[in-house]
Amino acid sequence: MTTAQPKLAVLVKGWPRLSETFIAQELVALQEAGHSFDIWSLRHPTDVKRHPLHDRFRGQVHYLPEYLYEEPQRVWAARQTAQALPGYAEAYRVWRADLRRDPTHNRIRRFGQACVLAAELPGATKVMYAHFMHTPSSVARYAAIMRGLPWSFSAHAKDIWTSPEWEKVEKLRADTHGAAFGATCTAIGADHLRSLADDPARVDLIYHGLDLNRFPSPPNRIPRALDGPFHMLSVGRLVEKKGFDRLIDAFAMLPETLDWHWTHIGGGTLGDTLRRRADAAGISQRITWQGACDQPEVIEAMRSADLFVLPSRIASDGDRDGLPNVLMEAASQLLPILSTPISAIPEFIETGTHGVLSDDDPAALASAIIRLAADPQQTALMASAAYDRLIADFRMDPGIARLSKRLRALGSDLG
Repeated sequence: MTTAQPKLAVLVKGWPRLSETFIAQELVALQEAGHSFDIWSLRHPTDVKRHPLHDRFRGQVHYLPEYLYEEPQRVWAARQTAQALPGYAEAYRVWRADLRRDPTHNRIRRFGQACVLAAELPGATKVMYAHFMHTPSSVARYAAIMRGLPWSFSAHAKDIWTSPEWEKVEKLRADTHGAAFGATCTAIGADHLRSLADDPARVDLIYHGLDLNRFPSPPNRIPRALDGPFHMLSVGRLVEKKGFDRLIDAFAMLPETLDWHWTHIGGGTLGDTLRRRADAAGISQRITWQGACDQPEVIEAMRSADLFVLPSRIASDGDRDGLPNVLMEAASQLLPILSTPISAIPEFIETGTHGVLSDDDPAALASAIIRLAADPQQTALMASAAYDRLIADFRMDPGIARLSKRLRALGSDLG
């Protein structure tokens, strides 16, 4: 059972989140590896559903003030406590330097949340670990300076590619109160962060991998008859970097002779815009917008689909995917994959071998869909190769063992 005062504190943007299954998977695995910790969340949950995985976490979840004005008494009391800590003055100096370069309300909120975190952390806390290199790591860094604790982070995608370089550099250097170590889940991300660090060994490549114990064995797939409906599935937030706008345009280019249907799972800010786009293209009757689903619902949809499509691209602000876990989840169910060669996706999918990586323009996506629909036997061979690659190289256990070793090294006898 979780102790009253765990020695490890884990900071996240929000808990629980349907779109961040990879974080829940990791934290439950760390817990099962013997780590005792509480979660400190910057935001309250907004998803109506939750994955069964979230229910396996046994520690406490503490919610920091999402907006400082909502809990003024808590914030002011915490700041008074924080001001008495030995590292407060240095943390304030570091924050002020950051604020000059990033004069935003978000930066102010980070310091207020850090004061609450530093004031309310149990006295037994020895190590902090933050998921995402941007906002959560800033809160962890300021609080760690106040408390004189080591801190660490796990970086993913948006936090790497949209954070300013000065901030990444300072979070990766010992002389600027940087992290003791940083983990990241893609080789392309690791190479970038190592180029900014004072010591490349400060950054570890740790793939999330997949806990195959959470998934059923793949179905016995029978190649689809060419005259039957072709069912496509996508799972991902309706945001620019997922490329669903271009996918809808690609669907509009498919020939009348192809009987197809597309199901989308996930929420997101572009939902209304994309539905209108589909209406304008005259293809709405071929689309099911499923909305947010829990893990069992996602897997069931994967087991009955013919093709998984994720047309990831680089957004206008530089945001992009890392290595989306949904690709590995699709592979676990022998579901053929069509994606794009963005970021770390080619680290898992070699085009023509484990799936198809297309350019993200609509014409190229449409052409790839037509080819895959016409050759079910070849798509089945690629799906089988992706499954074999998943089993051989992308299991969760090796990464968890490495991360666990890193965390234990930061604090003596982390229980």
